[in-house]
Amino acid sequence: MAEPTTSRTLWPFGLALAAIVLLLDQLTKYWVLNILKLREQPLGHIELSNVFDLTFVWNRGVSFGLFQADSILGRLLLSAFALGVMAVMVVWLWRAERRLMAVALGLIIGGAFGNLIDRLRFGAVVDFVDFSDIHFIWVFNVADASITIGVIVMLVDAFLVNDAQKSV
Repeated sequence: MAEPTTSRTLWPFGLALAAIVLLLDQLTKYWVLNILKLREQPLGHIELSNVFDLTFVWNRGVSFGLFQADSILGRLLLSAFALGVMAVMVVWLWRAERRLMAVALGLIIGGAFGNLIDRLRFGAVVDFVDFSDIHFIWVFNVADASITIGVIVMLVDAFLVNDAQKSV
């Protein structure tokens, strides 16, 4: 019979997932800034299809441009808040007893750290994924998508996974 999963076996998995998300996020932002030079394109925009485009945006808020903070104090407060949330998430990950929760926390931690790096380096977050052609008005990045998927996975774990599965 297999040993029950404990936090000692899940936190390295969650942190590895966070590292993968962080790497993908930072590599795509490097590609947008330094290879495509998207901010130098006309209107910071490259049309790719009828559904998906690349559009360069400096996001001074949080995911999907919420809570814009143009001042130095605002950026510092958002950065401090992000650090606090990440610290709570890392402790939560350390205590996680279910794989699904470790996945959710890894996605959120990696995404939050990716956006924090941008905020500290540039004073804003690099956003570029644009689905506005299908009426999704927010431009976002890999980190934002990871945070959103992580929250959805967390909600699935909390509300849809039955108690028998949670104990596995």
